[in-house]
Amino acid sequence: MYTAPYLSSRVGAGSQSIRAIMPFKIATSAMARKSILQPRSTIWPSPRLNNLRNTRSITGNSTAAEAPPGVPDAPATTAPPPPTNIFPDITLPVLDSSNPGIFDLVIAGAGPAGLAVAERVSAAGFSVAVIDPNPLCPWINNYGVWCDEFEAMGLDDCYDVVWDKAIVHLDSGEKGMRMLNRPYARVDRPKLKRRLLERCMAAGVTFHLAKVDSVEHGNGKSTLLCEAGVRIPGSLALDATGHSRRLVQYDQKFDPGYQGAYGITIEVESHPFDVDSMLFMDWRDDHLANDPEMKARNAALPTFLYAMPFSPTKVFLEETSLVARPIVPFPELKARLDARIAHLGIKVKAIEDEEYCAIPMGGVLPQIPQRVIGVGGTAGMVHPSTGYMIARVLGAAPTVADAIVEQLSAGADKAVNSEEEKAPKNEADAAAAAAAVWGAMWPVQRIRQREFFDFGMEVLLKLDLEETREFFSAFFSLSDFHWHGFLSSRLSFFELIGFGLSLFVHSSNAARLDLLQKGLPGLVRMLSRLAKTL
Repeated sequence: MYTAPYLSSRVGAGSQSIRAIMPFKIATSAMARKSILQPRSTIWPSPRLNNLRNTRSITGNSTAAEAPPGVPDAPATTAPPPPTNIFPDITLPVLDSSNPGIFDLVIAGAGPAGLAVAERVSAAGFSVAVIDPNPLCPWINNYGVWCDEFEAMGLDDCYDVVWDKAIVHLDSGEKGMRMLNRPYARVDRPKLKRRLLERCMAAGVTFHLAKVDSVEHGNGKSTLLCEAGVRIPGSLALDATGHSRRLVQYDQKFDPGYQGAYGITIEVESHPFDVDSMLFMDWRDDHLANDPEMKARNAALPTFLYAMPFSPTKVFLEETSLVARPIVPFPELKARLDARIAHLGIKVKAIEDEEYCAIPMGGVLPQIPQRVIGVGGTAGMVHPSTGYMIARVLGAAPTVADAIVEQLSAGADKAVNSEEEKAPKNEADAAAAAAAVWGAMWPVQRIRQREFFDFGMEVLLKLDLEETREFFSAFFSLSDFHWHGFLSSRLSFFELIGFGLSLFVHSSNAARLDLLQKGLPGLVRMLSRLAKTL
C-alpha cells in the first residue's frame, strides 16, 4: 500500500527534475506559521529531486530525463548536494569511449534493477555495458521491506534495522490498533549497492559514466546515444531508468495515480514510538483538532504517518498519501507532518535526511512488445495498489536476465564459429528477441494480476478517511496468506479473486456498500481489459 512505505520495493532508477502541477489550496494559516521542521544539518538532503521508491519502489540513479507528468517540484533546499561517490575503494571498469565496440546488452541506469540484470547476463558469458552518470553515488531513498521477501532472495544480510512487528493505527483507542506479526526492515542501501556493484565487476560488466539521451535501432542493433556524442551499440537494450520513461514507448495515454510523501530522519530529545516496532500506518487525525481546515482536507484526501524508530533519540517520520490523482502537494504533506510532530510533543534537535517522494502507480503498461526492453519502474512494475516495488523488481531480475540470455544464446547457437557475432542478426531477429523478453517479464498471469491491482488502486482513489479506515480494518483482518500475498505480489489472479471475496466478507455493511458503489466502474474496466488476455 505504500512505499516508504516507499521503503519497500521500488526499483528502477532515478534522480530527476520534477515538473509542477496545480496544487489544491492550502490554508494560509497552516503554511504561514514557522515550520518546526527546518533542517539544522543535513546528511543526504534532496535538492529539487523526487525519490521514486521500493519503499515502495526502488529507484537508482537514472539517465537525464523528465519527470512523469503530474509530479510537482520538490521545494528547494539549502543543504549541500548528496555525495557523488560513497565507495572510494571501488574502481569501476570503464568504457573506452573512443572505441566502445559492440555489446550483447546495453543498459541505461544503475539502479537495483539495472545492476541485478547486468550481473546475471554478464555472468552467463555475454558482454554488458551499464550507462549511468553517477553509478557510485548513494541511493537517496529509504527502502523498507518485509523480511520474508529479502530472505527468499538471500539478501537478509542487507538490513540496516529490523523490527519484529509492525503497528497500524486506524483510529484512536485500542480498538483502532492492529499488530502485524510480520518482521519489517530498513534496507542497508550502501551494502546492497556495494553487493550489486561488486557482483557486476566480478562478472565483467563495463560501465560508462554519462547520461543517455536517446536510442536508435538499425541493422539488428540498438545504440544508446550518450552525452558528449558517445554511441554505445548493443544487440539488445534495457531501460532501467525508473519512472522517467526515457527510452520505452507508450501507445496509450499514461494516467497513473501518484503516491506522494514527505519524510525526514531526525535526532530528537525523545519520541513516543516503541523502538521494537515500526509504525506501518497511522491514520489517526487527533493532531488536527486545532486546525479544522486541514482536518477537513485530510478527511477528504487522507494521509498517514509512517515511522521507523531507530533509537530512543532517532526516528524516520514520513507523511504519506497512499494514492491520489493528482498528487498531494509537498507543502501540504510537510504541513501535516509538522502538525503531527507538534501534537506528539517531539522536539527536533537536527534533521539528518529529508525526502520528497513521488511515485507513479498503475496506469497503462508500456507498449508490449517494443525494441527497448524495460525493467523496474519503466516497465510498470510498481504495485499499483501499494507503491511497493523493490522486492518485486529484484525478484523479477533473474527472469528478465535469463530471458535475455536465452535470446542471445539462440543467436550464438546459429553462429558458424566462435568469432561470429552473437544474435540478433537483423531487425526481424532483434524485434523477436525483445518480444520474447517482454513476454517473459509480463506473461498473461502477471498482466491479469496487475489488472486486479490497478482495480484496487482505482477504488482506493475514491475513499475518504473514514472509508479508508473501514477498508484497512477489513484488510488486516484477512488471513496472513491473503494480506501478505497481496502486499508482496504473490497471489495469482484466481487467488486474488479469493482475496477480494474474503475482503468483502470481512467488511462492515457500510464498507460493502462503498466497495460496490465505488468499485463497480473499475470492475467493469478490469473485466474489459482481462477479456484481451483470453
